[in-house]
Amino acid sequence: MMQSKGEQRRTKMLERIKQAGKASISELMDITESSIATVRRDLEALEQSNLIIRTIGGAVYDEGSGRNNAAELAFADKRSVSKEGKERIAADAATLVEEGDVICLTGGTTTFLIAKALKNHQNITVVTNAVNIAAELFDAEGVQVVVSGGVMRHKSYELIGPLAESVIEKLNITKMFLGVDGVSREHGFTTHSELEARIAQLFIARSSQVYAVYDQTKLQKSALFTIIPYDGVTGVITDL
Repeated sequence: MMQSKGEQRRTKMLERIKQAGKASISELMDITESSIATVRRDLEALEQSNLIIRTIGGAVYDEGSGRNNAAELAFADKRSVSKEGKERIAADAATLVEEGDVICLTGGTTTFLIAKALKNHQNITVVTNAVNIAAELFDAEGVQVVVSGGVMRHKSYELIGPLAESVIEKLNITKMFLGVDGVSREHGFTTHSELEARIAQLFIARSSQVYAVYDQTKLQKSALFTIIPYDGVTGVITDL
């Protein structure tokens, strides 16, 4: 079967990324003779197929089993994993929230459940870069919601990029609840996306307290990008 022009272009891009282990956007524009917008769309398609991992300036090849191994799943696929444990984590996190707090929730199934647990709180502000968390809180009358803006990653619903960064740099956050893809003493708290790691790091820099929230399935697993070292957070909330 003949490939379409788009398939041929993505095949060429994947071969370059696989051969070198990584490639920049400018390299991929050159070898495919494509615009930056086309290359970015193609990288998104390759990432959704679990073939590459996007970075700030391009992409790296996803070797899958070489990382001890926190595989990236879409939000919908993760919702049912350790659900009872995540609900306990969310309930415990909600007890830390006080009237007047500015709370940050990054994307993830555990932080989504924290948002649900905060819906009856009064006079708090929730800052998030996750569109599904913002949507969950739309009818919470006592909660002011601030959304960072940016470009959405489809797997996580998280907003990333320069627009998000410019908003976060102006915020002052009381308590941050950090969702992660992996936890280990060696690599700290990790995530699959360099772009999401960058956003989380900016949130951390603007937060007085940072709590990592994760269920036991994340223990001793490492995703590709470290967000913060293991001892860099105020505390952890887990279901152990």
